[in-house]
Formats: sequence, structure tokens, C-alpha cells
Amino acid sequence: MSGLQWQFTMSLDGFMAGPGGDMSWLQGSLGHGPEVAETMERTGSLLVGNRTFRGDDPYADTPQQGEPYGGGWDGHQFVLTHNPPRTPVPGVTFVSDLREGIAAAKAAAGDKYVGVLGANVARQCLEAGVLDEILMFVAPVLLGDGTRVFDHPGGTRIALERIPTGSSDPTYHRLRVVR
Repeated sequence: MSGLQWQFTMSLDGFMAGPGGDMSWLQGSLGHGPEVAETMERTGSLLVGNRTFRGDDPYADTPQQGEPYGGGWDGHQFVLTHNPPRTPVPGVTFVSDLREGIAAAKAAAGDKYVGVLGANVARQCLEAGVLDEILMFVAPVLLGDGTRVFDHPGGTRIALERIPTGSSDPTYHRLRVVR
């Protein structure tokens, strides 16, 4: 069975998107090294938050707009939303229940990872105790405002442990969620 891996790039000050969901800052920060290629190869399906699917796109206004990872990945997406579009989207299944979405994404992923995209859906996976790993790149930029990587009013502590990667890229981190 596949595991759930939250995949993202964040600013040095802990934001996944800038004010208003702006992700244009990522265009110059997205990696193309072996770590990115390995992530694409090991990802079998995506579980995506509605906001991420509908607009927080680092490739906005480019030919890669709307393509997962700018077209670098191909597979089935499962979008968690209570407001699916009226017109079907090829390669995308809209689900309203987290557990249903996880089960479908895992079945589609086979023995590969389910890539989790979006701060809110990742927080829901953490709260449900089903997130296995975090794969994170840290971009050399300060945004000052936007969508925090993890926001839990009142605070909470989630223990993580590093997974050795053998990578020489100092911006690349893999962490296991300790249960």
C-alpha cells in the first residue's frame, strides 16, 4: 500500500503561497535536479486541496498553467472539495470526504506515493493521523505573508524525524511523521 507524502516548496519564512494565493515567486525557485525527478517517479497519484487545484498555481500565465508540477508529472488527481465543477475535468476526480479521497488516491497510486498538495488538505491528513511523510524544498526567499505551511490556531506539536536522503541539495528535506 502507498503512503501519503505532503510535497511542497516553502519560503524561508514558512509560506507556501504569498498574499492572495500568489505563487509566482516559485517560478525562479522550483528545482529541476535529481530530487525532483525522483519525486515525480515515486508519485502515483495526487490528493489536492480545492484552493490549490483552482488557482494557487506557480505556473499561472505560462503554458504549464494548470498542469501538476508544471507538466512534470502525469497521473490521476483527487481533489477534496464540497463544490465540484459542473463540467468533468479529465484525469481529475472530485471527492467531498477525506477518507474516501485517500482510499481512492491510494488505489490509483499502487505501490507509489500519494502526493498531498495544499496546506489545508495536508493539515486535515495530519489531524486524521494518516500523513506518513513530508517532502519539502526551502526556497531562498522571504514572503512575509501568505499561506503558512502549517497553521493550527492554539498550537499543536507534531513530532517529525529526518529521513536520510543522500542528497547534497541543502534545500531538500524528507521527514517522517512520528506516530
